[in-house]
Amino acid sequence: MAKHNFLDKPNDQRELVHFGMAKKNRRIAANILGQEGEEMAAQYLQQHGYTIQDRNWHCGHKDLDLVVTKDDTIVFVEVKTRTRTDWGDPEDFITDRKIRRIVNSADAYLRYNQLDMNVRFDVISIVAEGGEFKVEHIEQAFFPPVE
Repeated sequence: MAKHNFLDKPNDQRELVHFGMAKKNRRIAANILGQEGEEMAAQYLQQHGYTIQDRNWHCGHKDLDLVVTKDDTIVFVEVKTRTRTDWGDPEDFITDRKIRRIVNSADAYLRYNQLDMNVRFDVISIVAEGGEFKVEHIEQAFFPPVE
């Protein structure tokens, strides 16, 4: 069976293949940007006296970007990285649903590690524009919702 190359496809199919590749490349670029943002956030927190406990912690479908401690407080940090702010700041994209997921994940983390500490939820917002990175640390960014 012969392999078909991109150029063997009719023009209308080329556009569809190209669109699919572009969409995949955007996802890959977004993942890389997110990883760079999390690394930058971890460095920022360490420089400000926090101790990294976990990065990208997963338990089933639950996940946390960064788990850090400072003094007697465990801090669950959501990192949001964007290349532009045309549609809002990175922290504006944390929905109520995402907050519930973070809180549920934090609860699972505390139970799994059998921890009983003061808890805080922070956000680190990173905007990468023109090769420059602007980091904003929002302490106590949200409280667990009352259900």
